[in-house]
Amino acid sequence: MRPDFHKQELIPVVVQDYQTNQVLMLAYTNEVAFEKMLETGETWFWSRSRQKLWHKGEESGHFQKIKGMRLDCDQDTLLVFVEQIGNACHTGAYSCFYDELIPFDDSDIFRELEKQIIDRKLHPVEKSYTNYLLGEGIDKVLKKVGEEASEVIIASKNSDKGELLGEIDDLLYHLFVLMNQQGISLEEVRQKAKERHQLEGNKKEFHTRTAD
Repeated sequence: MRPDFHKQELIPVVVQDYQTNQVLMLAYTNEVAFEKMLETGETWFWSRSRQKLWHKGEESGHFQKIKGMRLDCDQDTLLVFVEQIGNACHTGAYSCFYDELIPFDDSDIFRELEKQIIDRKLHPVEKSYTNYLLGEGIDKVLKKVGEEASEVIIASKNSDKGELLGEIDDLLYHLFVLMNQQGISLEEVRQKAKERHQLEGNKKEFHTRTAD
């Protein structure tokens, strides 16, 4: 399946962060640029203002490594999932879509946590605990995951709900840092959960793996 460039010479390309699904930019591609994307594994577009091929990042160094690509039902729009190196927008913003016209409550706290850790990795902040952990490496993060898991156990034994909630939150945070270090996205975890947990009809009971 390929875009139908006979229908129109230029087709729009929506570019999304492959880890967070954040929309980064909208550009246009022609058949030559599309072939370049397949060949190089990076985004290429047709610049309408400069009237020439445009390899994203060729001047800024902010390349986009293609992780996946989808074609819409009419074969005239591309959706490209990328690993964004640096920022997508020429203004220096990570995404071109930063001006809010109508407020939108996108309050998925776990997705926001994932985005914040990714942002800290790309744009380190002085005295940031996240940057400290990322800088210390895998052994430090694993040590913290182990410590927080132990704290969850202790809080559970103490039958203190408030304490337990706090320790679970600490454990989840450190797991998200570990996921970032290992290149695992929240979406991949969700997909794995869908594969392993099957909802049984109207009983609404989750069936996982068998006990050892």
